[in-house]
Amino acid sequence: MGDEMVAVPAGRVTLSDRRTRREWPVDVAAFVIGACPVTQARYALITGERPSAARGDRLPVESVSWWDAVRFCNALSRREGLAPAYRMRGEDVEWDTTAGGYRLPTEAEWEHACRAGSTGPRYGPLDEIAWYRDNSDERVHDVGGRRPNAWGLYDTLGNVWDWCWDVYDAEVYGGYRVLRGGGWFDEHWSCRASVRRRSHPAFRSDDVGFRVARSPRP
Repeated sequence: MGDEMVAVPAGRVTLSDRRTRREWPVDVAAFVIGACPVTQARYALITGERPSAARGDRLPVESVSWWDAVRFCNALSRREGLAPAYRMRGEDVEWDTTAGGYRLPTEAEWEHACRAGSTGPRYGPLDEIAWYRDNSDERVHDVGGRRPNAWGLYDTLGNVWDWCWDVYDAEVYGGYRVLRGGGWFDEHWSCRASVRRRSHPAFRSDDVGFRVARSPRP
């Protein structure tokens, strides 16, 4: 386990933001997403680097920035003979939506995949599905150690936050990107399907990782 991709059906998800008290529906096309966050072993295989604070092949890679995650996606695409999803010019990143390569999920895709048809704050009892402050011993854990959701995704809540493609709020926070899912050091209220967090794309932390996605070939 660690490299598998899960097919996610098309659907609609309603995103919400507590700060602005805003809600907005988003239609999501069918796509595929990693069953687990990218592991340290896979990251090292593709990049030759081991940036994580904790060490273990089956641990999720962490201490990676949004830019690190984007570069990994392109490197993985090239390794597998796929057209890279991102055009990078310094700190400017453009998403080529026609490319079949790996990419970060949008936050709508992420929440749709996390919910897996459920409508509550979580897809199951938190202690069964997530590593968070009350049960993690304040450390990251191997991927896939908790119960998956109905579509076969692990660790969408807890363990490490997932970087998403989206800018959080350009007018207020500039280029800050969205993080989703909560991490091993977070309280229960941060480990909910709807929770949005933001950070600068250069930010690195020992509770932030990512998972990859792909669009169906055009």
